Amino acid sequence: MKLDTKKFEKEIKDKVGTKRYDHMLRVSKEAKSLAKIYEEDEDKAEIAGYFHDCAKLKDKSEIPSLCQKIDFEITDEMKKAPSIIHSFLGAVLAEKLYDIHDEDILNAISWHTTGRPNMSTLEKIVFLADYIEPGRDYPEAKKARTLAYKNLDKAMEYALNQNILNLIDSNKYIAMESVNARNYYLEINR
Repeated sequence: MKLDTKKFEKEIKDKVGTKRYDHMLRVSKEAKSLAKIYEEDEDKAEIAGYFHDCAKLKDKSEIPSLCQKIDFEITDEMKKAPSIIHSFLGAVLAEKLYDIHDEDILNAISWHTTGRPNMSTLEKIVFLADYIEPGRDYPEAKKARTLAYKNLDKAMEYALNQNILNLIDSNKYIAMESVNARNYYLEINR
């Protein structure tokens, strides 16, 4: 299954904007690089990286009607942490609009924001590719990038810790899956 970005470029770029679309391309490339190192399916990684933010719409007011159109229910957890909606909605869009039916790819899209315990290698790759892609030049991303190319589980623990600290600093709700994921990687890295 090869990715043809030209097929979706205009539609997705119109929905998410040029800046977000460029980020999606960088994540796709980063995911493919990590997949090569960890002997994961490079095509799947590239596809999941490409579609990971396909629901991060530049016009947020379109989200309720889109959810209604594709019969997607926003949970109470998502209402408390609206920044996670796009990952779960994105997996549904990838399946219904872009004809992606591979469960591993859809899971990688779903969990790229919160993480979860016992993620597949592909899920970890997409989560980390989003965190470390070359456009992310803050110190935490640089450290996570170094870790990601050595040990995915240690990189997951570090990135989840940083995400949670940022949410605390911003006084935002922390999705329980992120807490559970962080604790899981803390335990397995001991």
